[in-house]
Amino acid sequence: MFEFVRTHNRLFQFLLLVLIVPAFVLTGAYQGYRAMSDGGGGVASVDGHKITQAEWDVAQRDAVDRIRRQAPNVDVRMFDTPAMRLQSLDNLVRERVLLAAAAKANFSATPQRVLNLYLNDPQFAQFRTADGGFDKEALRIALSNQNMTVPQFEQMLRTQMEQRQVLYGIAGTAFAPAAAASSALDAMFQQREFQQQRFEAKDYASKVTPTDAEIEAYYKDPAHAAQFMSPEQASIEYVVLDLETLKKAMKPTDQQLQEYYDQNKKRYATPEERRASHILIKADKSAPAADRAAAKAKAEALLAEVKKNPASFADLARKNSQDTGSAVNGGDLDFFGRGAMVKPFEDAAFALKAGGISDVVESDFGYHIIQVTQARGGEQKTLEQVRGEVEDEVKKQMAQAEYPKAAEDFTNTVYEQSDSLKAVADKLKLTVQTAQGITRTAAPTATGPLGSPKLREALFRDDVLRNKKNTEAVDLGGNQLVAARVVSYSPAAMQPLATVSASVKQSLVARQAAALARKEGEARLAELRKAPETALPDAPQLVSRAQPRDVARPVLDAVLKAPSAKLPAIEGVDLGDQGYVIAKVTKVLGRDPVAADATRGRQQYAQTWAAAEAQAYYAALKKRFKVDVHPPAASADAAASGAAN
Repeated sequence: MFEFVRTHNRLFQFLLLVLIVPAFVLTGAYQGYRAMSDGGGGVASVDGHKITQAEWDVAQRDAVDRIRRQAPNVDVRMFDTPAMRLQSLDNLVRERVLLAAAAKANFSATPQRVLNLYLNDPQFAQFRTADGGFDKEALRIALSNQNMTVPQFEQMLRTQMEQRQVLYGIAGTAFAPAAAASSALDAMFQQREFQQQRFEAKDYASKVTPTDAEIEAYYKDPAHAAQFMSPEQASIEYVVLDLETLKKAMKPTDQQLQEYYDQNKKRYATPEERRASHILIKADKSAPAADRAAAKAKAEALLAEVKKNPASFADLARKNSQDTGSAVNGGDLDFFGRGAMVKPFEDAAFALKAGGISDVVESDFGYHIIQVTQARGGEQKTLEQVRGEVEDEVKKQMAQAEYPKAAEDFTNTVYEQSDSLKAVADKLKLTVQTAQGITRTAAPTATGPLGSPKLREALFRDDVLRNKKNTEAVDLGGNQLVAARVVSYSPAAMQPLATVSASVKQSLVARQAAALARKEGEARLAELRKAPETALPDAPQLVSRAQPRDVARPVLDAVLKAPSAKLPAIEGVDLGDQGYVIAKVTKVLGRDPVAADATRGRQQYAQTWAAAEAQAYYAALKKRFKVDVHPPAASADAAASGAAN
């Protein structure tokens, strides 16, 4: 129900006239407030410490790299803009302000807090072992694929915790009065009944017939030239260096395999599990002593019966167990591992072998009699049983150790012998691959190195195209380098009118049909405003932001924003190439029942206010720590121009 609110935060921002706190970005390039550099020309300063142009460049590069990792097929050039560079500087300033505030307040994140995060946060569940511990070796391997060490990662976690502490005292204590929240949600989820009349462009297509002169003029219009250009294309050669390539050449010894196996034995043991049944006589730990004693006596009496005739356990459980969930199944709890049951129960169950029956076991729930029916797991696999898996891991580690030197050789060779990729292929035993029809922007289905915007950006640099030289070694992340060279190149060119005439005509028909639809729609709008009681052809429908039905977003916005002091209210909506819509609002009703959960609504409202208060506190911190931002004039002007456009 309130999923809608989460996906329409901008509406809440407008409603509350506040800005939600932007997510701060950890660049990983800084090791704490006290280590901030004072050297170089500054583009900003926080608490008297400069932020240099070089640090800004690093932050921007990290931001672009994050986008590239999250969406490998996106052309990151659209994000590497003056406006985004200023956003990166804002994020960097924010980082420094929060670090300064944390240092002043002596906030610190201890190693124990990091360990608690490992053991309790769901995002680290994959690294937890069967016995409840934490597998740091598995974490190390995962981080190595991101070119990061465990100490670097833990420093980032501690820095993040310290920064969050600064704002948590504000954001974590916000509340929303019920009356204010209710008033805001009423406005947010108001329902409106409306009718509409559509003037769809497709219905007017048969009424327009572009002339040859109009088609030619449309084709020659510079504003439309991009529609009819054949893209520039290149045929290329490329080589890839990655861990998989290096792994193939690794030959671990038997001693290396044995050492790795001995160090990681826990990874090759199956988790121990028990299947048990129980009889529970309930006795809350806060119950009077006499009641608990009576419950224990009853449990001991049942235990005596079980020991006389163990085969009667299931029947006794059905008749006497006060655990209603398992009693109907003769007390059966199915298989469970360590950590699934309360500790006294677990200790007793795992101390028994299959067929064993416990004494009376006391827990917070009462008194249990436990019968273990099956035991499984706990077996240690031998090295021979897991040899393939161990060998693969050792090869991977050997490849990771070899990768820095191989990467250096790769980088140097493609640069020093830039006329061909054969030299680097021979030196590192790589395969020279080919590809045709490479364009500046990868297709959505492109994967691997050819799907990388970084590689395509390098390929289409003027010097690479003109001189047919190798690109530099392009780092694709995840221990993967690629270099390429252009074998042949076809520049972008305007296709002849004869080739694209059908496409030109189709575009022109769509434009003329939309113009005709808009003209008739506007004429009809003028008539209706003179006679607002005139009925529209479509049946009335009820909409809200929570339930937009199948109403186009521009039409929905117009309906919900229309002045409601005097009804009916009539609005015209231009849908561009889709046509034109007239909407007549006839009723304004209360909050949509779908959004009737007042508790969830207040929570959402409180979260929004918490974000606003945290933002206000951050603004105060900026003043306290004397933030001064003065980027180069060219960057600021370009960003302002981009925002204005």
